[in-house]
Amino acid sequence: MAGAYSLLPLAMRTRDKIGRIIREEMNAIGAQEFLLPAIQPAEIWQKSGRLEIMGQEMFRLKDRKDADLALGMTHEEVFVSLALEMNSYRELPQLWYQIQTKFRDEPRPKAGVLRTREFTMKDSYSFDIDDAGLDKSFENHRRAYLRIFSRMGLDTIAIDASSGAMGGSGSIEFVIRSEAGEDLVVLCPTGDYAANVEKATSDLAPVEDPPGPSGPEPFDTPGIRTIAALAEFSPDAPPERQIKSLFYVIDGQLTIALVRGDHGLIEQKLVDATGGIDIRPAESDEIFDAMGAHPGSLGAVGIEGMTIVADHALAGRSNMTTGANIDDQHVRGVNVERDIRVTKWVDLREVEAGEACPACGTALDVVKAIEVGHIFKLGRRFAEAFGATVLDNDGKPQTITMGSYGIGLERAMAAVAEAYHDESGLMWPVSVAPYELVVTVIGNDEPTLQRAEELYLAAQEQGIEVILDDRDERPGVKFADAELVGIPYRMVVGPRGLEKGVVEWKTRAGDGADVALEDAIAHAADSIEQAKAALL
Repeated sequence: MAGAYSLLPLAMRTRDKIGRIIREEMNAIGAQEFLLPAIQPAEIWQKSGRLEIMGQEMFRLKDRKDADLALGMTHEEVFVSLALEMNSYRELPQLWYQIQTKFRDEPRPKAGVLRTREFTMKDSYSFDIDDAGLDKSFENHRRAYLRIFSRMGLDTIAIDASSGAMGGSGSIEFVIRSEAGEDLVVLCPTGDYAANVEKATSDLAPVEDPPGPSGPEPFDTPGIRTIAALAEFSPDAPPERQIKSLFYVIDGQLTIALVRGDHGLIEQKLVDATGGIDIRPAESDEIFDAMGAHPGSLGAVGIEGMTIVADHALAGRSNMTTGANIDDQHVRGVNVERDIRVTKWVDLREVEAGEACPACGTALDVVKAIEVGHIFKLGRRFAEAFGATVLDNDGKPQTITMGSYGIGLERAMAAVAEAYHDESGLMWPVSVAPYELVVTVIGNDEPTLQRAEELYLAAQEQGIEVILDDRDERPGVKFADAELVGIPYRMVVGPRGLEKGVVEWKTRAGDGADVALEDAIAHAADSIEQAKAALL
């Protein structure tokens, strides 16, 4: 079914190698490995307040006693429950992690194992007595993640990101640039700024508002329903001088979100700004019942008793045009701060390529990317909900502070595959390749088969992860299969080469040479070690 995949033997070997790299780097910063249950009582999610926040993405079920259960999407609640066992600040800091199956009922599982409903994740958690300790744990994880992804061969970018349902004071995503990515990332070419589009901002060029009517002035706009159509109909209302009114239902309440006519709205920014749990675009009939007009003729001028959130780009603007809340009518001469009762000024707009970097003014790029890791400063939200405290140096109870840090193993594997492939198949970096070397036999005569097996066993004795291809297939088939599955190095053993005392050495990148038979294993071991060292 959609979002559920079987991993075959070669994928298992690659995923296990990714897990090994993660474990080594987590252990190196002092983290301890746990294994927590995937099936959890719903009451702990109620206690944290996230049972409703997670919405339909959480798999929910009942046991035979009619108790409410959930399949774990992440494990903050369970880990903070374990943290209740700590009593003194002397037991802190703590770093705990696991590699375990997670479940999310994705509305649109797609892109292979990049977005699935069942997946393996390394999730780790830090526990500290104060914010300074959290900062240190967060930085230790940031560095560890950079080492992890480097060892996988991934050239990652650390970017500012929305914390979403996790909450907390800040988060960093690790992404790789890829046309296969689902995320949009805003980057400054100078390296001064990097953020997910859900978090990104920019410096906008000022817009000059010419003088206009002394107050809002309605005018007929028959059949006009879009920003572009209004700009064509009324030359005095280009998109940058229009107000776009978007209606959402947030926690059951109709809310108006305002952005400039030429700007897009990022829904995650609206979620972050309002703290909404249940959020969706309003239906046309809901809007009509409240406003008396249909989409295309809507605005916020004179609206009372309704939450109105407005993007910062509208602050101070005058002589603007927006819907009049009467079908086929708009209103010009709108002074935003005079004529609209804005509840909250927030950042809502989508940053576009070419806008100015907020750090240095350089034109920004917007690129597709794959998220491969995410780290969060959770703060005391979960600890407060569960009463997780320890006694400080003065014997007084202090609420602990937490961080949360995640890497999806199958997602990381897919990201490496997207970064390393060509028209012939995969090109795994040696650190995560299912096998480092394939010994390919050409011919089926007994002396050749015997020598190939000797080389295969000698490679194993040297600690090389090697597979022997002695199938009864044509050489071209064997070569194509080795390239397809992405084995980094190939040693070809054939009767002609053996007559000369050589084997053919081939890299997945296409480089080749003859190597003396007596030097073949040493050459293989040296090549593999150099390739691994280059990734450190």
